[in-house]
Amino acid sequence: KAYPLLSVLPHYECFLVIILMFLILINFVNTITLHSDMPIPRFYFPRGLPVIGTSPNHDATIATIEAAFTEFEDEKADIYEMGKIAKACGCPLYWKAPMFYSAGGERTGFVSVHSFIATWRKLLHSCHDDASRFISLLAKPGCNFLEQEDFIPLLQDIVDTHPGLTFLKDAPEFHSRYITTVIQRIYYIVNRSWTGRITMTELRRSNFLQTLALLEEEDDINQITDYFSYEHFYVIYCKFWELDTDHDLYIDLKDLTRYNDHASSNRIIERLFSGAVTRGNAVQREGRMSYAEFVWFLISEEDKKNPTSIEYWFRCMDVDGDGVLSMFELEYFYEEQCERMERMGIEPLPFQDLLCQMLDLVKPENLGRITLCDLKRCRMAHIFFDTFFNLEKYLDHEQRDPFAVQKVDIDSDGPEPSDWDKYASEEYEILVAEETANEQLHDGYSALSIFKLASEKQ
Repeated sequence: KAYPLLSVLPHYECFLVIILMFLILINFVNTITLHSDMPIPRFYFPRGLPVIGTSPNHDATIATIEAAFTEFEDEKADIYEMGKIAKACGCPLYWKAPMFYSAGGERTGFVSVHSFIATWRKLLHSCHDDASRFISLLAKPGCNFLEQEDFIPLLQDIVDTHPGLTFLKDAPEFHSRYITTVIQRIYYIVNRSWTGRITMTELRRSNFLQTLALLEEEDDINQITDYFSYEHFYVIYCKFWELDTDHDLYIDLKDLTRYNDHASSNRIIERLFSGAVTRGNAVQREGRMSYAEFVWFLISEEDKKNPTSIEYWFRCMDVDGDGVLSMFELEYFYEEQCERMERMGIEPLPFQDLLCQMLDLVKPENLGRITLCDLKRCRMAHIFFDTFFNLEKYLDHEQRDPFAVQKVDIDSDGPEPSDWDKYASEEYEILVAEETANEQLHDGYSALSIFKLASEKQ
């Protein structure tokens, strides 16, 4: 299900917005009609805004590239030598694999100076910013968007050549799992439309290209917590491995229910397997979740302040798919929380009293219905969601003043680490401590011991 922008507004407000846009368009057309001799200036540049005035000196760039190719035998570069060509083009180092494959290197194992210059010259004339050039290099022919498999050559090159991942050469079976994790993290943050296709606009609005450029400056890949951190991958995969008892890289509803000692309610887990937040119908039809889908679940569960996480859980709670959370839907999820608290000997708050608390917390624009916009605006969506389907975190919130916590966040100096970064850091320390204890019992364990043991079982 899609939740377009207008779906979060009341119907009458949507109507007013459409009418206003229509009147602006009519006024613009009338202005042009009165001045029919005045050409309409171009205002849409999907491939970046061209340089106004003097044309950029592409010949100088081409000459620099030609000079770089003279360093190679027969003026041909393999994928590892393409790093020098990427820098000659004025691009980050790890654009080298997309450049290599775009110029036909996959077919012959090398790229000649003539084939690359033809490719790059065409790109310079048709694409005018980094986002459009990156997508043109990586996307399938004729496509102006990126699908998940388009990232594989780029990420495989990072695995093969980044100094912070050299130890993975001894564990090639985990290359694809690291790559899968990074791809899912990219789409989780960048693909705000939930389409499975990253557009140029989405890429421009994200920090992905800036983060990719940082890889050549930072040898410790764990310092780059966005997208690429190996420690974050380690945490995600270990959490999945604990649940995937038969190790087929799929988990079912019962497996996922065991996450964090059954902290999440059965009703919300059922919604996860209903297809509400997964692409395609495989999860609903087969009743199992892939590792890629688990990446989205784990990040959403541990960082409910993230915009994608808010959308993720909103879709799960919106049982009838009408774009709003009704009081009936809230009561449906809270019922199970009450039953679990009673089994623990805790007297639950009556629903009507809890509802007053939640409405005061969220302050929806329209009483009696909560929209996605309401939850994003209130800045306390994490407390709202935990109240209805995560008992452990709900009880923890009950011991603290949420408004005091919010005030601390506002008053703190500098950017705070995200809830996900905090969780991943803490869990990684726990995993390292457990592995250190194992090393004392079993001599010869490495940093990848858990992965190597897992692969041996497979």
